[in-house]
This record gives sequence, C-alpha cells and structure tokens, in this order.
Amino acid sequence: MATHSLGLWPHLGYVGNRLNRASERRSQAPDMLRDERARACLVSGESIVLQRRPTGAGAEGFDALFELGRAVSLGGRLSEACLLGLADDVPHFVLPMHPAALGQLTEREDLLITDLRRIAVEGLVSPEQLGELACAKSMLAWHDRRTYCSNCAQPLTAVEGGWRRECAHCGAQHFPRTDPVVIMLVVDGDECLLGRSARFAPGMWSCLAGFVEPGETFEQAVQRETLEEAGILTRAVRYLASQPWPFPMSVMIGMHAQAITREITIDPNELEAARWFHRDEAALLLTRTHPDGLTAPPAMAIAHHLIRAFVEGRDPPVG
Repeated sequence: MATHSLGLWPHLGYVGNRLNRASERRSQAPDMLRDERARACLVSGESIVLQRRPTGAGAEGFDALFELGRAVSLGGRLSEACLLGLADDVPHFVLPMHPAALGQLTEREDLLITDLRRIAVEGLVSPEQLGELACAKSMLAWHDRRTYCSNCAQPLTAVEGGWRRECAHCGAQHFPRTDPVVIMLVVDGDECLLGRSARFAPGMWSCLAGFVEPGETFEQAVQRETLEEAGILTRAVRYLASQPWPFPMSVMIGMHAQAITREITIDPNELEAARWFHRDEAALLLTRTHPDGLTAPPAMAIAHHLIRAFVEGRDPPVG
C-alpha cells in the first residue's frame, strides 16, 4: 500500500481551549465580574472583535481577549456576560454586542472585525484563544435561541454564569445543547469516497457528514448517512477524532468506515456529486496541487485530517 508523507500535521481548529471550565464555581460569576483581572471576548452574531497586538508581541497578530472594562467600553453587554472558565484563576467571559455597537467599531485601526472561520483558517489568534471563541460563539448562539421557555413560553432568566436558563413560571431548567454530527471518510482499498455539496467553494471535495438521530449510535449514523447520501453500504466503522464546530453549536465526530459496495447513487438534495479518489489523487487535494484545481477542506477542518490520515496511512494527532 503506497502512502504519502505531507510533513508536519497542522493544528485541528477549535480544539485548543485550555480553560478550566470550573462548573462548580459558575454561581460565583457575578463576583468574578468584579475581578480586575477578568478578561472578555466580544461577539455579535457571526462577527468577532479582535485587537491588534503590538509588533513583536507574539506569533499571532491579534488578541481575542480584552480587559473587561475595555470590552464594556467597546459595547459589550455586561448584563449578559457568560463565563467561559478560568485561566490560572483569572475569569474569562464572552460579552454579546448589539449590531449597532459593533458598527461603530468598523473604522477603528486598532481593531479587526471578522468571523470565526477566517480566524481559524488564517491563524489570527492562538489555538487556545480559538478554542475559547468556539465555546463563546456556541454559547451565545444557544442563548439567542433559548429566550423563552419551550414548556410554557414564558421568558427565561440566565443563571450559573450563563450555563443554565430557568423559568420562574413553570420551574423548567434549560441547559446548553450540542448537536452531534458524524463526519466520515469511507474507504475501499486505496480509494476514498468524497462528495460535493452545492454550498462548497468551487472545486472543493470533502467527507460525507450528517446529524446523529435520536436512538442512534455514531456507527449507525455513519452507515445510515453514507447509504442515504451516496448509496454505499459500509462496515467496520471506527472513531478517529472529534472537533467542536460552532456553526452554530455542534460537535463533529470523525470516523473512518470500510465500504462493502462501490456503486454510487447520490441524493441530489444532499450532494451535487460524489466519486472515488485514489490515495495519490487525495494527496493532491490536500496539497492543493491537483491539475484540475480540486481541493480538500482547509487544515483547520476535521475533514482535512480524516483525508490526510487515509493518505498517510495513520491516525491523525489531535490538538
């Protein structure tokens, strides 16, 4: 079996969060907001505010964390702060911003307003901060969708540092959710199955993926989704790695699966194309040297690592 070595493994995006989540101390979040050492990131929908580092201050050109007072002065809503965790006992928060407040910062030369995908792809902040931002964005996305009680439709109150919402009317408690998604590379000998969605960038091919359904194991989800999307039967499903995916609040469970059929029948509602790629051709996708301009997802995405593990004949490192 021919394999390829593509050099050092790149960092998998969003997995670098090193904060102590300190779940037992979340009720103390109001007191932590008075800590002069506290830091906060600023998020408004898909937009994140970064501050430029002084020249020579580090490998990354930007910092996602502001002193809490400065974050508030820039428009962060302190009343809706969510505790992300502790770094050496220093509390880190995320503060949501109103779009109007965000708009007032667009001309600031000391700031950059961008989105989480660009931050990850371009390595604008450290892996640790990128992981914090993934948590921050997912938490605020959940809060935006959980304003009212799904049991009685009354307004909810955030408690426990933003990690729970309570209904004073019916007593229901609501907790942040994460939607599991299986993402799988189906392999047959020296070939792997990749697909294209209409929403992909031109020329990009990636692994198949789909949400895990109630009452289903990850392995069963892999087999069902592969059959539904590409008409391929699989077996020998095995786990490789996982990745938080804050778009808006999922976790990607990376798997390899062995194909037991080869004839492809795509579901046009899910894919616009699917085909088998030889290991050599998949290597060209990763290095972006394919003669037809075809590519794989960028290195921050778990799909890149699943394909690379196949190309190099080994499991991917995590982190």
